[in-house]
Amino acid sequence: MLLLLLEFSMLNKKKVVVVMPAYNAARTLLQTHREVMAQDIVDLVIVVDDGSSDETVRVAKDLPATRLIVHAKNMGYGANQKTCYRAALEEKADIIIMVHPDYQYTPRLIPAMASLIANDLYSCVLGSRILGGYALRGGMPIWKYVSNRVLTLVENMLMAAKLSEYHTGYRAFSRELLEQMPLDKNSDDFVFDNQMLAQVLWAGYTIAEISCPTKYFPEASSIGLGRSIRYGLGCVTTALSFRLSRMKLLRCSLFETPAGSGRAQ
Repeated sequence: MLLLLLEFSMLNKKKVVVVMPAYNAARTLLQTHREVMAQDIVDLVIVVDDGSSDETVRVAKDLPATRLIVHAKNMGYGANQKTCYRAALEEKADIIIMVHPDYQYTPRLIPAMASLIANDLYSCVLGSRILGGYALRGGMPIWKYVSNRVLTLVENMLMAAKLSEYHTGYRAFSRELLEQMPLDKNSDDFVFDNQMLAQVLWAGYTIAEISCPTKYFPEASSIGLGRSIRYGLGCVTTALSFRLSRMKLLRCSLFETPAGSGRAQ
């Protein structure tokens, strides 16, 4: 009981909502959910199923403290996240944490990520696979690791940032930040993740990172080489658009809000 009171105090009475963008995650959803709820600070889990062809919806219906939203057809990873974040804001969440239901990222970092936001230190926190050297040790294919490092270098140069990676799917946001983001202007595909971080940087927010161990196994979600190439090109295009918009040489719908309009830490 004392531990629960300390955690509640640490989070300054903030409502924590975990969102899970799910697609064919029936094999790992229950395990991920159990570990999420074991952290004792999560008030609600929102599972958005993006037209899965397996038993994801059936599994999700039996999960406690969970709101299930089902897309009638597959709309894409970015579209799934848009639904996730809209629903979290509808639920009056103060802290929103995205956890992939494939159990690639450990939910045990939820308290640490949430506390950084609850204590007004940061409004965006990423779980980085690169910090601490966990990516290769966790089984990340070497070609994905090299691609990650090259893309991150290019993005840091173009956006004047110093992130260890832009491509993690483990993210936490404050309500204040999400309400400012023009997410509907972003892609419905995988590059949504990258566009969102670019918008966070555009708004002037500092992004925190914590080291996150990850696991790669057959059930963990992954995209193939072809889609990875399209994603990489999309990331470079986003970063280049960011730089040209900062230089006032381009007007991009992703970056229409005044640069630095957010609350920088």
